[in-house]
Formats: sequence, structure tokens, C-alpha cells
Amino acid sequence: MPKIWTERIFDDPEIYVLRIDDDRIRYFEAVWEIPEGISYNAYLVKLNGANVLIDGWKGNYAKEFIDALSKIVDPKEITHIIVNHTEPDHSGSLPATLKTIGHDVEIIASNFGKRLLEGFYGIKDVTVVKDGEEREIGGKKFKFVMTPWLHWPDTMVTYLDGILFSCDVGGGYLLPEILDDSNESVVERYLPHVTKYIVTVIGHYKNYILEGAEKLSSLKIKALLPGHGLIWKKDPQRLLNHYVSVAKGDPKKGKVTVIYDSMYGFVENVMKKAIDSLKEKGFTPVVYKFSDEERPAISEILKDIPDSEALIFGVSTYEAEIHPLMRFTLLEIIDKANYEKPVLVFGVHGWAPSAERTAGELLKETKFRILSFTEIKGSNMDERKIEEAISLLKKELE
Repeated sequence: MPKIWTERIFDDPEIYVLRIDDDRIRYFEAVWEIPEGISYNAYLVKLNGANVLIDGWKGNYAKEFIDALSKIVDPKEITHIIVNHTEPDHSGSLPATLKTIGHDVEIIASNFGKRLLEGFYGIKDVTVVKDGEEREIGGKKFKFVMTPWLHWPDTMVTYLDGILFSCDVGGGYLLPEILDDSNESVVERYLPHVTKYIVTVIGHYKNYILEGAEKLSSLKIKALLPGHGLIWKKDPQRLLNHYVSVAKGDPKKGKVTVIYDSMYGFVENVMKKAIDSLKEKGFTPVVYKFSDEERPAISEILKDIPDSEALIFGVSTYEAEIHPLMRFTLLEIIDKANYEKPVLVFGVHGWAPSAERTAGELLKETKFRILSFTEIKGSNMDERKIEEAISLLKKELE
């Protein structure tokens, strides 16, 4: 049974978090490997004459959501439901919630959110709010800010007395053992999973992270309450800064991510030499290898791209093309983590150097700067060429 949290987190205004730790999920969005799990966070705001529910849980947990909500308030006393984002991991519990409430309640969403709620659940009676619009509910002023493409076109955030209900904006993978950012060791362990979440979920739209951060900078945010992961009460700006850093691809000095496939050891021999040369020159390589004995998670590879100074790919030829797993990896890096970073490519072939050509074609229209392609036939490894490529990279990064 997943762990469920229902706790009061603010007194004025009176705010409760409803969090469920999804430890059953293995592939977020049916693609990203997350053995660490993910939480779904909803919030209830109790006001004078109004009870405002903000977001919800995945539909699989609708019954558990109603049970958790009932511990805080009689669901029939809910007066408003704010839907910041209609993705079903946040709105899936909505139909069951409305059925339990049993009377008309005001549902508030963006214009695009209204369209999606009708398409997903047949819900037509939705109040549409505009960017920057303010509404008084229960004697409190709620402000709605549109943040489209973070990461859907419907996305908005809700601002109340310095508290930002941000849904997917500010989320992260992992099931932290506490609710908020009060423990530094928990935060340090959590942030890499935030990076992983940003790249896999929002990476395609990372420029909108920068636009959204600029837009939110005008708000005085004293706490950030996301739809996944930790609540940020101690230092919400730290999380926002982290999002911006990942979006920009701010590098960590000396970090080089090395990704390669090796069917029969030829590519691995080349990459071992390259990795040794990197270490000799003071770099810290982070290595991912596809072989007949191991297969790294694409989500983990993507996590290491933003703060790398450079990338190195080792590719083998497979049916006159690039190895299929490397093709998929390259395509996802290009889509989710396309940064202005230098790249080296080492291609190993048997009878035709197709992998180098294919890798080059995939990378040429990206922001990556290809410093060199090194072609190697089978086991005929030219250590001098490998050393020259790594030296070229070192010079580029000096």
C-alpha cells in the first residue's frame, strides 16, 4: 500500500497537503525509468465560507484520494476546485471527487485546461481564468499566472499570500522521507532526481523554463507547493534557481559524460583508452555502456547531460546504420537535452563506416559542437588518434 500523507502545512491561510507515494510506478509517462518512484501532491485551502481543493492524484488512486480528503474535510463542503494542470496524474481523481461531492462546485482552469477537461472527462462547466487574473475566494485573493508549455499548453500556477501552487513546475522524482526542504541531506539527495525530472518531462520545452522563471520573478514567493516531491518552505528560490540552471545547462567543471555501445568489445577497447586519457587530463568521466551484459536507463543518461562540460559518444555500425540503442539515446538527448556543448564521436565499424556518418547526420542540426569524428576499423585502434581527440577537447574547454 503506498504511503499517504495528510498534514496541515500552514496556519494562515490554513493549508493541507494530500500526498501519495507511488511506489508501484516503474516508467513515468510509460517511458522514463523511475525505480525511485514519484509522489502526487494535492492541496486543500480552508477559508471563511470556502474550501478550495487544488489539483489531485492519478486516477488509479482516486479511492485513496477521497479517503484522504475525507480525513481533512467533508468532501461535500468543497466549494472550489482549481485545476492548474490537466495531465491525468494530477486530474485523474477529479471525476470521482466530483461524484463524491455530489453538488455543483466551481472548477477553475485555464482556457486550454477547460478544453482538455471536456476532452478527458466530459466536464464542461469550467470557469476560465486569464493570465494575471485575480479572484477573491473566502476573503482571500487568488492570482492565476499562465505558464504554458511547462510542460503542457494548459499549465498555470496559483498564487496566494506568497504561496505558489505550481503543480508540475517545481516537481521531481523520488519519494522523500519528509514533506519539505527542512533537512539539507534530504534536499541534496533529492535534487538530482529533480534534474532527472526536468530533463525527461520538461526538457523539450526548456526555453519555457527560462521564460516562466522570469515571469514568476515578479512574485514574492515565500513557499512553493508543487504537484510532485518536496514542498519548498525554507528556500523556494533554491528550487527555482536549480530549474534555471538545468534549463541553461550550466556545466560542472571537468565533468564529461561518455556514452557508448559495444557488442563484441571493439568499441569498449577504444572507449577505455579515451576514458583513461580523460582521467589523465583531470576530467571526471561519467560512463554509460550498452553491452550484452548491461543496459543503462535512458532517464539516468539524460540526467547527466545538463551539467556536463562535454559529451563523448562511442558508436558501432549495425546493419549499415548506428546501433539502435545509441540511435534512440542520441535522439532523446537531441530532443530533451540539446545544449551548446562540445562533442567527440568515436565510430567503430567492420566493413563500412556507417555509424560515424549517421551520428554526424543526427548531430549536425543541433546546438552541440562536434569537435571530431574518429573512425576505427575493428580492432585496428590508433591510440594516437584517440589521444589527439581528447587533447582537442581539453584545449576547447580551457
